[in-house]
Amino acid sequence: MKKILNSPDTIVDDMLTGYVSAHSTTVKFGSHPRVIVRARSKNAGKVGLIIGNGSGHEPIAMGWVGEGLLDANAVGEIFAAPAPHIIVEGIKSADFGAGTILLVSSHSGDIINSEAAIEDAKELGIDVRSLLMYDDISSAPKGQEAERRGAPGTTFIYKILGAATEHGYDIDRSIALGAKVRDWTRTLGVAVAPGISPLTGKPMFSIPKNEIYIGIGVHGEPGIRQRAIGSASDVVVEVMENIFADFDYKTCEEVTVLVNGSGGTTLMELFIIYGEVAKFLKNHGIRIIMPMVGELVTTQETAGFSISLLRMDEEIKEMWSRPSYAPYFHL
Repeated sequence: MKKILNSPDTIVDDMLTGYVSAHSTTVKFGSHPRVIVRARSKNAGKVGLIIGNGSGHEPIAMGWVGEGLLDANAVGEIFAAPAPHIIVEGIKSADFGAGTILLVSSHSGDIINSEAAIEDAKELGIDVRSLLMYDDISSAPKGQEAERRGAPGTTFIYKILGAATEHGYDIDRSIALGAKVRDWTRTLGVAVAPGISPLTGKPMFSIPKNEIYIGIGVHGEPGIRQRAIGSASDVVVEVMENIFADFDYKTCEEVTVLVNGSGGTTLMELFIIYGEVAKFLKNHGIRIIMPMVGELVTTQETAGFSISLLRMDEEIKEMWSRPSYAPYFHL
């Protein structure tokens, strides 16, 4: 796989420079060159919302800094959590006097660095609290949800808490809502072919020809099983049956759906997959509210997809439906 870069040593900074230049009416650099913040906002007295994450998964999360979404993003190296001092700078940028929520996707480096950053920020007098996000059903069994990895279903938390904090929720109410969204979200992914690390130029994992891997993580972490590729219908049914076995969905309730491409999957394929998801849910008497289809949480050009479901109640549906604006979040 050929990649057009200047140098492996400057990938992240070159990317951020280009990104801020391209979207200067929406975002700008914060107090650190690895912190992206909103260019314009009505932030006085608002609960701040921030996440730190590794590069290589774009457009998450820098692409989601904007109105009704994130206030700031602390950016790490390729597939690596940002250092604690960078996260602290991001927390400071998102502190508007009403407390700040640091979203943490459940991966060891993110957890360790975020915990250190929170301690440092509290010493500065900032009221900052973390919300640990996890949704990948392949990474721990039912009943051990808190041991699971963060996966593309965390998208629901970004949007819903972004809307809630934009519209006056205080920090306690926001944390409670975020925990409810997390606990009602389930995700399962499918890998078809590996991406290529921009640092090494080598595949990130391997899959035999004509096979796919159900449940593999965004960096190639172990999943459920390998199987023959089969039809889209056949693969989607297996994924959905696994998700339904993990959560008690009921006839006549409402959900939203995210069909996320892993970086190298065409929209043609993603819409075919979504059509099969919609058919499956209709057959179970479940209504879909404002679904999303696209490549939002990627791992370079990894071929594959994930399906995320979120059960909705009136509060979640209201916040999911509120308008937002960020360069790469389109609902």
